[in-house]
Amino acid sequence: MEINEVKELLHQFNDSNLTEFDLREGSFELYMNKNQTSRQTAAPVQAEQAIESAPVAPTTSAAQTATSETEAAPIVSSSTEGQVITSPIVGIVYLQPTPEQAAYKSVGDSVKQGETVCIIEAMKLLNEITSEFDGTITEILVENEDVVEYGQPLFRIG
Repeated sequence: MEINEVKELLHQFNDSNLTEFDLREGSFELYMNKNQTSRQTAAPVQAEQAIESAPVAPTTSAAQTATSETEAAPIVSSSTEGQVITSPIVGIVYLQPTPEQAAYKSVGDSVKQGETVCIIEAMKLLNEITSEFDGTITEILVENEDVVEYGQPLFRIG
């Protein structure tokens, strides 16, 4: 299955009333879930809640279970004005082409529609994320090498 087909499935799933979607095609498997717990983490979360009375943050992806709670905490934006570039896929965000090179974009840089702002690695594929808007980057909402979720805000454009 091609990455464009996966992206289209993600968009259709997001726009649908479905809460779970499981696709298996040969050796390819895709599981999407809008519920508070996923099928892989439901049992451990219930067991942990039985042991501790403190609430447990639900995880929705295998990649997120590998991160600590502090790394998985949502990033709160200080500004709500402007357009937001969101992640079209789950993966690891890279704000620069290589560790030795400068970031694609910094706060205050101008950006045009279609211009690359970062890369997200998903399933060992590097996906260029382009701006959907013209403007100036007013805020970068993620850190380099953060695990990002589908629909998570990445950049704010003013």
